[in-house]
Amino acid sequence: MSTFDVNKIRQDFPILHQEVNGQPLVYLDNAATTQKPQAVIDALVHYYTYDNSNVHRGAHTLADRATRHFEESRQTVQKFINANYDAEIIWTKGTTESINMVANSFLPTIAKKGGKVIVSELEHHANFVPWQQQCLKLGLDFIVIPATADGMIDMQEYERQLDEHVIMVAVTNVANSLGTIQPVEKIIKMAHAVGAKVLIDGAQAISHLNVDVQNLGCDFFAFSGHKLFAPTGVGVLYGKRELLEQMDVYQMGGEMIKEVSIEQTSFNVLPFKFEAGTPNIADVIGLKAAIDYLNAIDDKYPNARYEHEEALSNHLSQRATAFEGLTPIGVNNKRAGVLSFTLKGIHCHDVSMLLDQQGIAIRTGHHCAMPIMNKLKLPAGTLRASLSFYNTKQDIDRLFDALEKAKTFLG
Repeated sequence: MSTFDVNKIRQDFPILHQEVNGQPLVYLDNAATTQKPQAVIDALVHYYTYDNSNVHRGAHTLADRATRHFEESRQTVQKFINANYDAEIIWTKGTTESINMVANSFLPTIAKKGGKVIVSELEHHANFVPWQQQCLKLGLDFIVIPATADGMIDMQEYERQLDEHVIMVAVTNVANSLGTIQPVEKIIKMAHAVGAKVLIDGAQAISHLNVDVQNLGCDFFAFSGHKLFAPTGVGVLYGKRELLEQMDVYQMGGEMIKEVSIEQTSFNVLPFKFEAGTPNIADVIGLKAAIDYLNAIDDKYPNARYEHEEALSNHLSQRATAFEGLTPIGVNNKRAGVLSFTLKGIHCHDVSMLLDQQGIAIRTGHHCAMPIMNKLKLPAGTLRASLSFYNTKQDIDRLFDALEKAKTFLG
């Protein structure tokens, strides 16, 4: 078997080979979005060059090709996350729309007097605010499970809150702000024991963990293509078939219609029931190309990209521990390639600007996760460096060289 060669992998990502502010780019903002391999870019160009047509509707060659590639993408995602049926894969704009769809179309169907919805303090706003607002609208209790100081869901408090009144639990698999991997298998099992349904926000997990929705047992799983080396503007909602059948329609228009008359309308079968209007055809096809690319790597180098990321994460933690004045957040737990941190006495935004001048891209701020930032008393948020399998130890070393310069300049 060939050896995993990260430098060879990097050749597949054209954006990495440029200078920013006169310095070679070091891209460490993968939790925000991942870069795209040439195979994905080529798939988009090929679609628009040769196959551009609307899907499911036209009786001509271009429409047939576009439809075939579009539905092959659905089957690819089904196999990638091990769903039972391709009809359980619903195309959305991203994780945010997927979660909003469940909050708005499923939650009302199970709402009951005295019902409770549980989220955690770690959630991205997209997995917090929709549930909060729906609870206000439907008269449900909105329960927020606190996080521990090292960035984990407080399982004792979660267990204490679980009872027969809980109808929905919505939690992250990997916290976007801290990278901490949550015990979602246990969370799901405990929720099901009291009859609750569970949605897992998989936006950060999908590119770092081997996701198997049947093994997880979750009722819904949401993720975005752009976090998986695919284009922006395409996402996935996985839902158990019987629950998707139970859900109300989310939007109305073309494609999701079965029959319309003056008096009434009937709606299409799954998955088309939730896919109103012309979909994001090109980017759905781009998502397939991204998964095909990852599958090819995993077939050639089994587990190698995960092992490479783990080695990088360990190196990142070691450098952080040795760096004077740096306070890491959530490092006592297994993390998915993220270091969230502050530098003593220096505002995060000032640091990030100086890093950018040295060609280094990281994220700064609240990371759309204000509740946990408030809990940790981090009014300015944190600096967040996040890894992917195309990063190198040299990228990490350049980050800390740049941090040393920033500390000298700003301190």
